[in-house]
Amino acid sequence: MIYTQQQAHQKLRDDIRCYWQLENNGQEPLYYTIMPDGFFDLLVCYHQNNLEKVFLTGLWTKKVNVVILPKTKIFGVQFRLLAIERIFQESIAPLLNNMKSLEKTFWGLDTFARNAAAVSVEHFDQYLLSHIAAKDRIDARKVKLLKAINVTQGNQTIDDYSKQVFWSARQINRYFRSTFGLSLKSYCTIRKGAASFSQIKQGQLYPDQNYFDQSHFIKAIKKITGHTPKELTKNENDRFLQFSIIESR
Repeated sequence: MIYTQQQAHQKLRDDIRCYWQLENNGQEPLYYTIMPDGFFDLLVCYHQNNLEKVFLTGLWTKKVNVVILPKTKIFGVQFRLLAIERIFQESIAPLLNNMKSLEKTFWGLDTFARNAAAVSVEHFDQYLLSHIAAKDRIDARKVKLLKAINVTQGNQTIDDYSKQVFWSARQINRYFRSTFGLSLKSYCTIRKGAASFSQIKQGQLYPDQNYFDQSHFIKAIKKITGHTPKELTKNENDRFLQFSIIESR
């Protein structure tokens, strides 16, 4: 398995966590488990250099098992929540723990239908910079809220966020459920837990993420991954994808 990633244009970094590529050039399928991390992805899938499928995922609240077939290359765009307001301008609530198929013409991807190597960060940067929504078209409270959640990695209470953006907790939860498919509290549990992955990989089984105690931390991690931190550190057979690539991230 070959994994690489690149940053987006500076003006897109509030919307895009990274561009990434995953390749299986071998003769056997690769099996991975992907943990919830608080991001959603555009997946551009090639098989033997031909564009086969394009998917948009929603957020994940539980682990998902995936198979990467031989001679497959996947180009991904990993989005932060703000991208929903500035780029997609539509709800992904129906895609919670799911994904939908998109046309191969989506964002001009059919241009690279028979040349996976031609898919580039520059193509996405240029396209998205020319299609990003104007600031005056977006509710300023949403922008401030989503930026605050990203910066703090979900490590504050709903009341804290509510006070920062002058928006009631009830309205925030209504917005989150209708737009992303889950409550803000549930999202923060995922985002906060995923922020601990790199520390868990290093064997730190009680990372500093504002948990009450180690017992609370273990329960929170097991809730979103299905595994205890100790089980995650072992990562037998490199099964857990985020832990297998964490040095590259």
